[in-house]
Amino acid sequence: MFPSGLPGLALLSLRVSVAAALLLDIYGHRHALSGWIHVSAILISLAVCAGYFTPVVSLAALLCHAAIWLLLGPDVDGAVVALIFSLDALALTLLGPGAYSVDSRRFGRRLVVLPPP
Repeated sequence: MFPSGLPGLALLSLRVSVAAALLLDIYGHRHALSGWIHVSAILISLAVCAGYFTPVVSLAALLCHAAIWLLLGPDVDGAVVALIFSLDALALTLLGPGAYSVDSRRFGRRLVVLPPP
């Protein structure tokens, strides 16, 4: 669940990619969106980058992106970018955080020692 090495680095780059895409989406619509959406997107991006509750927060990033599209209407030029962002966030939701995250420190591998019978 928490791969290290190159797969862990790939998951780290996927987390940074999802966070950057959400922040760029918010920045692109900064004048049309309210302040609470900006604050929530920044908090979601920070949590995704840190790997804190990654499956839940990446799903929240996907929902935040969908909310922006519902509020502002779909942009024909940005449809491909939105599809790529959605697929990245969905992949991160399904794969998890990787070894280089807060989640791996909190829920990582543990050694369970059972007492002799």
